[in-house]
Amino acid sequence: MKNLLDKNLILKNKKVLLRVDLNVPMNKGSITETSRIEKILPTIKFLLNKKAKIIILSHIGRPKGKFVSEMSLEPISEKLSKYLNKKVFFNKNEISESTISEINKIMSNCSIMMLENIRFYKGEELNDKKFAKTISSLGDVYINDAFSCSHRSHASIDAITKYLPSYFGLQIIEEIDALKKLTSDIKRPITCIIGGSKISTKINVIKNLVNNFDNMIIVGGMANTILEYKGVNIGNSICEKETKSLVKEIFEKSKKYNCKIITPIDVVVSKNIEGSAKNKKLDEVENDDMILDIGPETISSIKNIIEKSNTVLWNGPAGYFENPNFENGTKNILEIISNKTIKDKIFSVAGGGETVAAINKFKKLDSFTFVSTAGGAFLEFLEGKTLPGIKAIN
Repeated sequence: MKNLLDKNLILKNKKVLLRVDLNVPMNKGSITETSRIEKILPTIKFLLNKKAKIIILSHIGRPKGKFVSEMSLEPISEKLSKYLNKKVFFNKNEISESTISEINKIMSNCSIMMLENIRFYKGEELNDKKFAKTISSLGDVYINDAFSCSHRSHASIDAITKYLPSYFGLQIIEEIDALKKLTSDIKRPITCIIGGSKISTKINVIKNLVNNFDNMIIVGGMANTILEYKGVNIGNSICEKETKSLVKEIFEKSKKYNCKIITPIDVVVSKNIEGSAKNKKLDEVENDDMILDIGPETISSIKNIIEKSNTVLWNGPAGYFENPNFENGTKNILEIISNKTIKDKIFSVAGGGETVAAINKFKKLDSFTFVSTAGGAFLEFLEGKTLPGIKAIN
């Protein structure tokens, strides 16, 4: 893969267009979670050490080609300045021919400029070649370090690579290497814990992974759908009733590839999501019960499987962890995986918005081999799809 570590890549005095993902959660102009900012720091520091001039391209939100003041990157440029202890120039002007002179006037070696939200331009999401050529005129080299955006055929991800020497950044290399250990360079036994509310949104991930995985542990709302398929009374729990053919396909394929499908053997229920918790066997679930977490026997079963695994993928919480009454399953899975990872006895990867939120809630971000913040790109890679941003540079 063409990347920053290429010995023939000369960066000194070069203007480097660096595409990153700074789509961080914000509330009234304040950044509420910073992991995506922290993940781009190694690549920026590498470029600074090489005496490059860094021009950052990124986005926040979905402004649909219009200027939206609440989606400005200016607060993020200020936060990045604090992380680097270095001035990050912010250019809020529209990209044009004059932008080149502004860059040349302000920037010297080891300087950083962040351009305004790239999605303020209609040409970005249209993957417009003319717009991509305009952006490319600002730099000498293009680097994609935004794996989480690489499933999009956008101008600053795809079309731009036609006009500049293009390479991958350090973060994207790390992400791809980690995901390859789940899909091709596998150390067995390998186990997937997959949760969330809807099985239909992750059916392609499951179908692709059962080819190579030894264990597929299904939890969360998705498990309710499987349990109902098995004839278990799930009461008033969340469930996709029109997915029987999908569930049948999962079981048929898992049998073909010798992948064990594991579902809860006991659960935690309540009459509503704000209520108190009660442990129950599956045959004790009442018609007005809502299944909101996995029970202690299921947690023990998952622990035994993980203890025998060498590789673990976790995507999706085990229950409604936002309520402390139903966080026990998610919290325990987190503890089991992180403890074994710390002992250097397992290769662990976690990804997905809710999964990362749970990891941050329980302060375990450094307890996994790799945590992906990529969201959609993470899932599409696991589905076996070719991502436009990866294909463009490869």
